[in-house]
Amino acid sequence: MTQPLDASSLDPAAPAPTAAPTSQSGADRFMRRLLRLPVDGPKATATEAQKAFQTSILVAAFRCIVMYIFFPFVLPAIGVARGVGPWVGLTISVVAIVAIVMSMRRFWRADHSKRWHYTVLGGAVMAFMVFEIVRDIAEIAS
Repeated sequence: MTQPLDASSLDPAAPAPTAAPTSQSGADRFMRRLLRLPVDGPKATATEAQKAFQTSILVAAFRCIVMYIFFPFVLPAIGVARGVGPWVGLTISVVAIVAIVMSMRRFWRADHSKRWHYTVLGGAVMAFMVFEIVRDIAEIAS
């Protein structure tokens, strides 16, 4: 037996029907709590999640280029930037961590199929950033 058609099913501008909520594992619920996401909050799209991913990776890559190419080679060659590297690195690392957390939140809000993959990748990059923050603070303190 076929379903009767209603007016909204013929209108291409009509919003898509909402899917039934998916069941979440304990790990999924833990991550949502950790990222402070509401259970029934607004959803993000996969496009928004991918854009946030690209932004966070670009910030982390920018930090690496600045800290490992620009400061050690370019600025000393022209006699500039003695002692500012750790301060800039600290600032960029914090910005990178914030961008990664924001993109993780978007992946999880969108229920993106690769949300766990990105969580592992983002977590590894954040761990590296925390290591660099500790190194920068130690260099500033000495």
